[in-house]
Amino acid sequence: MELFDSLKFKIVRRQIKIVFPEATDARILGAAARLKAEELLEPVLVGNRDEIAKAAKARGLQADNFEVIDPAQFDRWDEMVEAFVERRKGKVSKEDAEKILKDENYFGTMLTYMGITEGMVSGAIHSTGDTVRPALQIIKTRPGVSRTSGAMIMLRGRDQEKYLFSDCAINVNPNAQELAEIAVESARTAELFDIEPKVAMMSFSTKGSAKAPEVDKVVEATKIAQELAPDYVIDGELQFDAAYVSSVAQLKAPDSRVAGQATVFVFPELQAGNIGYKIAQRLGNFEAIGPILQGLNKPVSDLSRGANEEDVYKLSIITAAQTLMK
Repeated sequence: MELFDSLKFKIVRRQIKIVFPEATDARILGAAARLKAEELLEPVLVGNRDEIAKAAKARGLQADNFEVIDPAQFDRWDEMVEAFVERRKGKVSKEDAEKILKDENYFGTMLTYMGITEGMVSGAIHSTGDTVRPALQIIKTRPGVSRTSGAMIMLRGRDQEKYLFSDCAINVNPNAQELAEIAVESARTAELFDIEPKVAMMSFSTKGSAKAPEVDKVVEATKIAQELAPDYVIDGELQFDAAYVSSVAQLKAPDSRVAGQATVFVFPELQAGNIGYKIAQRLGNFEAIGPILQGLNKPVSDLSRGANEEDVYKLSIITAAQTLMK
């Protein structure tokens, strides 16, 4: 079963509510209409009803088909303000909260935090910071996870050759503990996409072939990740060829349970991860899906501002599927 067929099967007719704060954007409206028609999720649109109705009409859609929440008319506004002040633990006053929550991303994130919706998709017209910051302040990371991270699902060919690359979006230079947490969260994400997680901790060294502080970090991160999640197969440090090519693995890391058969590639820092997935995308003809934010208590997904309607559709399916993760 292809990736998105599998994800659709998991979420169809579960009526999972996903909030879209950028509700007047034509790409969002088109994807939301398709998702609702296929009974994959229940879109919740945030904004002024008249403006959403006008945008929907321009897109050839009926706004009446969607659940719309207008912050200016929200009947649980006072409850939301109080919950936000409490969540920020004295860092904002009630007056500040009322101003902040007029921002659609903060409002949408609070809808998810309060359980009115189960996840959020934004970023079509907002920066990554504007999308992720509210999630980090309100939803926060799961116990045992100090930072969120961004994974890319890499797909190629009819046989759906699938890999997961991370972190490709968030952490510029994670330390060993953070890198270990990214590895464990990446393994969990891989399982959602029916990828058997065999996690390679990437480096320019394989099993001591080079000496440097950068290598030491990956070695330490590998040990921590193995201790955090002994049920997952995690190994490092490995160069890409040793992780990916079985003949190279036999020479460089013959005793490794990951080398030559890795499915999850954890890069030591953001530059490597971002460059790596784009090389695979442009030279290897892989489709890159994401970034998928990992480690949050509830799923929030960040679109690229260059995303098209199909991208919104696919990332929304992923977000809905993430709500089923244990």
